[in-house]
Amino acid sequence: MSSPSVIPLAAEPVLGPAAQRSLRALVALMIPASAQYQVPGADDERIFADIVATLRPHAALARDAIARLDELAGGCFADRDAVVREAAAQDFRTGARALASLLVSVTVQCYYRDDRVMVSLGMEPRAPFPKGFEVEQGDWSLLDPVRARPKMYRPAP
Repeated sequence: MSSPSVIPLAAEPVLGPAAQRSLRALVALMIPASAQYQVPGADDERIFADIVATLRPHAALARDAIARLDELAGGCFADRDAVVREAAAQDFRTGARALASLLVSVTVQCYYRDDRVMVSLGMEPRAPFPKGFEVEQGDWSLLDPVRARPKMYRPAP
């Protein structure tokens, strides 16, 4: 008699449904859609899915961040009106800097990975390598004051 097959369980979700709604409302506030530039907001389905997936290694911090945001909003951030959400987001930004910077960093990273956003910026939606990108040469003399400073390190043995 063979043993029954074991079906692996799916990984625990990064955020529960209410926390995902709060996060979606926050990222929409951070980067709203623009009809003028024809770009989606950070709450767009594809971009938001990327944000949640990118937060997976930081799931505990993401949950803490959304719990703090909801606390500042006096309940579920997503269920509050625009004025309360704006005030709670500002309080979150100034009062929970480390948690806020995690969400901002991941949101911006995922937003600018989206092909639609890259095209709107006039950039080819591709990885920078192997083709690379042209970088305009700057004024290297701007580094002269740095080069003139005394060494701030000791040489390695």
